[in-house]
Amino acid sequence: MPHEFINYINQYGYLAIFVLILIQEIGIPTPIPNELLMLFSGYLAYTGALKLYFVLLIIISADFLGANILYSTFYFFGPTILSHKPKWFPLSTEKINKVSAKIANGGLWSVFLGRITPFIRGYISVIVGLLHIKPKSYVPITLITACLVTCTYVLLGHLLGPYWEQVAAKLTTIKYTVFFMVVLIACILAIRYFYRKKAKRAANVTEETRPFNN
Repeated sequence: MPHEFINYINQYGYLAIFVLILIQEIGIPTPIPNELLMLFSGYLAYTGALKLYFVLLIIISADFLGANILYSTFYFFGPTILSHKPKWFPLSTEKINKVSAKIANGGLWSVFLGRITPFIRGYISVIVGLLHIKPKSYVPITLITACLVTCTYVLLGHLLGPYWEQVAAKLTTIKYTVFFMVVLIACILAIRYFYRKKAKRAANVTEETRPFNN
């Protein structure tokens, strides 16, 4: 982690964490991935520099607020933004359409899985806004996923506190390990969901055709 960011966090504490999480959630890239920042925040809570419950509350609030700002922006102004899309915007129109189709087919379950998957979770707010999924459906998902993701990373950083020096040298490996675990869990849940959906559909077909077999 860059020393200037460590100094910034040490100097401004909760405010620095809130700002860094928020600006990345609204689509502004920073040198520190949110996952790494949450791990480091958990470590700071272990050292006593920050209070664990305040760290959790601050990050959940920043994540939730940022996700909904981005969602609202594309919900109301999506077509206008895309028609004047800057070159640095990380998603092409083709990719947006492709992901939109997947989410539209998978429903809110796909939104939930996307919101807990590292690297792509921030883009879900853009897609959901463009699809005009209603706030009453998306807002609760952002709150639930913000709590899940924040607690996972912050508490992991807190648990790794005694071994932070060794961990810091292997943060990249840890980040991808956590990413793999989250994706694996998401895949298992998705397979289970679609298997149940397929079984239910087959049961409905059987029920509909039963009178014709008598």
